[in-house]
Amino acid sequence: MTTRTRILLLDTGNEWGGGTNSLFELLKRIDRERFDITCLFYRDYSKGQSTLSRELAAIGMPLRLLPQRKQPLWAKLAKELARGLLAWHKPWRQALVKRIEHAWRIAPNAAAIARQLRDERFDLLYMNNQPRSNLEGYLAAEQTGVPVVQHCRIEPLMDAADAAIVNRVASKVIGVSNGVVGALVRHGVQADKCVAVLNGIDPDQPLPDGRAVREQLLAGREHEIVLGAVGQLVERKGLRFLLQATAELLRRQLPVRLLLVGDGPQRAELERLAASLGIAGQVVFAGFQPQPLAYTAAMDVCVLVSQSEGLPRVLLEAMLLAKPVVASRVVGSQELVADGDSGLLVPYADSAALADALAALVADAGLRQHMGQAGEARVKAQYTIARYVAGTEAILAEAAGKS
Repeated sequence: MTTRTRILLLDTGNEWGGGTNSLFELLKRIDRERFDITCLFYRDYSKGQSTLSRELAAIGMPLRLLPQRKQPLWAKLAKELARGLLAWHKPWRQALVKRIEHAWRIAPNAAAIARQLRDERFDLLYMNNQPRSNLEGYLAAEQTGVPVVQHCRIEPLMDAADAAIVNRVASKVIGVSNGVVGALVRHGVQADKCVAVLNGIDPDQPLPDGRAVREQLLAGREHEIVLGAVGQLVERKGLRFLLQATAELLRRQLPVRLLLVGDGPQRAELERLAASLGIAGQVVFAGFQPQPLAYTAAMDVCVLVSQSEGLPRVLLEAMLLAKPVVASRVVGSQELVADGDSGLLVPYADSAALADALAALVADAGLRQHMGQAGEARVKAQYTIARYVAGTEAILAEAAGKS
């Protein structure tokens, strides 16, 4: 009988996002006769009315929490002093702030993670998100000699020191798109350590038709075209540009309604912007939805105009639902969307270009249908959940020496 590979899964995130969703799709399907996973998170953060701990319990995954201490006063004062004294030299200022952060937070966390790796004899440390957010994991693995696999789910932010520790410690770094792998290499990660395992979706899952949501949303205005976005209401998602583009469409007297599904710290600001643009009556803030697919199914066009992505699950879902998509031309999105065929790509932060792209789709039902069907075919052919899970399993087994 083959011994299961014991994996400690580290996620240092603060909130539930697209990367968490993609991780859960893996955890729900991973071969548990081969892999024994223990999840180590810093926070039991929320998912709507649920929590991380409840969601993990529902799929039978054990969770441990590593509580984080509050930043000590000395560290706060030292950072403020560094920023003031070195305001004239950004690289030195950033390096000193990073050293302070290492002293009070990263090094103690690394020691705590190392104890778990050593005492319980884990075979592998598997880290979710991107290298800079997992530095303590790299240090812990280096102290204990435990192999590391990093799953990089977004275009990474890295400096030379980050790349150096990845090259020194990581067995493999999984990028969720070819674009993410390219970004890792450009930042200095060795190409032979990087491998693309494309995010995937289940093409055979039951799909909602969205009629109930649409009827409630339009309330007798069936002629309106529903533009929608799904995700956290944060600056990185570029939603203010979507509001500006929607205002332009309404100025052109195009019959559109905007549906924003999700919540986040920018909600109040976006609501004020909608009011100041005079379009509040045509914008619906639906809040967090535990089953967002029904809302995506109610859309005529799905929009994702983020500043950065990995390989966005929201676009995979929209394309599976045969919805045309409009996305910013950034890593991940530009790889997933065949511009002019399965959707349209626009420059990030260009609300005028976004308005023109949306106007073309609003005006042409045949174009919407063609792009939706092309996107559905593309996802089913290239971005299946089975391929994503099998690819990740193979890398985990190889890194642990059990392939």
